[in-house]
Amino acid sequence: MIKGMNHAVLYVRDAQVHRRFYTDVLGFSTVIDGPGPFVFMRAPNSQNHHDIAFFSIGEGAGASEAGRSTVGMYHLAWEVETLAELVEMEKRLTAAGVLTGGSDHGGNKSLYCMDPDGLEFEVMWLVPPEFWGEAENQAIVEPLDLAADQKKFAELMGIGT
Repeated sequence: MIKGMNHAVLYVRDAQVHRRFYTDVLGFSTVIDGPGPFVFMRAPNSQNHHDIAFFSIGEGAGASEAGRSTVGMYHLAWEVETLAELVEMEKRLTAAGVLTGGSDHGGNKSLYCMDPDGLEFEVMWLVPPEFWGEAENQAIVEPLDLAADQKKFAELMGIGT
């Protein structure tokens, strides 16, 4: 039986550009850097061998048309452990100039961003299941208000913001 998703592999223009981006912006570490045009990386709190790999295909590669004129992947989602970490990530992603928006999906709070090749990724916090309520069976897209969420979940969970 499938346990869960283990890793993703992306074709990118330059794996080294993505290595620097994932290190500097998201805090990933490099597991394998070549030899050859590929890089394997691990998320900061991951126990996995690698969570993502990048394979260079060259600067002449065109932009992804997935979702516009071709099928393909929409985005990857990276999970943080706490709402406070999501707030910190919002600051980092904004400072890096890659944050494109945020959504409250009821069961999770999400930040949307673009990588160096314009591929979308998400950084999200999974709301504890006991607080999903009706959101468990609904596709919710509401504006994200992290300040209000910090107050709400501090009260619900008895934690400080």
